[in-house]
Amino acid sequence: MTRFRPCIDLHAGQVKQIVGGTLDSATTALKTNFVSSHSAGHFAKLYRDNDLTGAHVIMLGPGNEDAAREALQTWPDGLQVGGGINDKNAKEWIEAGANKVIITSFLFPDGKFSQERLTAVLSALGNDKERLVIDLSCRRRGEDSWFVAMNKWQTITDMEINQESIQKLEPYCSEFLIHAADNEGLQKGIDERLVEKLAQWTSIPVTYAGGGRNLGDLETVKRLSNGKVDLTIGSALDCFGGSGVKLDDCIRWNQAQGF
Repeated sequence: MTRFRPCIDLHAGQVKQIVGGTLDSATTALKTNFVSSHSAGHFAKLYRDNDLTGAHVIMLGPGNEDAAREALQTWPDGLQVGGGINDKNAKEWIEAGANKVIITSFLFPDGKFSQERLTAVLSALGNDKERLVIDLSCRRRGEDSWFVAMNKWQTITDMEINQESIQKLEPYCSEFLIHAADNEGLQKGIDERLVEKLAQWTSIPVTYAGGGRNLGDLETVKRLSNGKVDLTIGSALDCFGGSGVKLDDCIRWNQAQGF
């Protein structure tokens, strides 16, 4: 059943909410919706105390390792971590307290998918795919086409998200995380067509993020995906300076779904 999943986005060591398409863009200045005065550990405790499982901690660039470790130490085995994960450090992040590691860019050297690298990461995790999340965050290309985007969503890879690519990757991971980068941080609504497609293509858990702006979006995702897709809401949350959604309402919504 669809549930709300929270996040902790880290940039330059701080918890922030950023307009995804502007992150390290060569043509657009960085746009930040919110910079928290609270640490990553504060949000990890908030999520832990309210049993908000499946949250992801994303390190957006360098300088975020200490903040990520603080969050993991606050809720050991309760959070997923991504950003700069590869075959050399994946096991270290699990040992640091991550429940799962999330990989994207490492799988796409020069923007091209590498099965060898995926196998290497899984091997580093003892071939335990339950510890691995594949991030297929994407940008829309055309009416009904999405391609995986890496390097803080600035580089479009050669992988289109479709039935074929999903089926190719499912045997190697326990779930997918998919940010719609063109919607990320804009609070302009979710990419409903992408949510519909993800529900059709995936047979393992998948979390969609990007554009969530009110509590009704949880109902929309539940309806569009027949309960198969989870939703992350970021910038619209009151704990991130937003006015569209109260975290307490999301907690109650999860409880009503049986979580």
